[in-house]
Amino acid sequence: MDRFDKLLAQALEQARSLGIPASEHIDPHVKINRRAVTRFGCCTRRADGSFFIELTHRLLEGTDRACLQTLAHEILHTCPGCRNHGPLWREYAGRMNRTFGYAIARTGTCGELGVPDQRPVRHLVVCTGCGREFPRATASPLVRHPERYRCKCGAPLVRKY
Repeated sequence: MDRFDKLLAQALEQARSLGIPASEHIDPHVKINRRAVTRFGCCTRRADGSFFIELTHRLLEGTDRACLQTLAHEILHTCPGCRNHGPLWREYAGRMNRTFGYAIARTGTCGELGVPDQRPVRHLVVCTGCGREFPRATASPLVRHPERYRCKCGAPLVRKY
């Protein structure tokens, strides 16, 4: 996808302008993942040490800004010592956020990126205090044992379905 490739080049240029040591061996062609439901991007290291970046097809509907932010997130994973979301990765993300107005974080939401939420909701856990809902597609530990968790407001959670 030509649009994503251009945005990848732009995000790389931004990172390098801040002295962030993004790999010189990133495939310039972004791959589109049509099966990704819960993640927006993925950075994969090949056996030869090069990297390729995937974006979910859902970002085709997103703004360039949302795509740039997601690409920047993945580019940071190509930096030495940044395969996870550890302190160095967070430092680089902070630099990108301050300079370019991004909100790069460990995870993002559909609402933050302005894309439709297409995840199936098979389970719903609700806060007994404030009513906040926690929709889930899979029977996660939260779904199986809501009594072990509390909402941010401090109230217990219950499973609706």
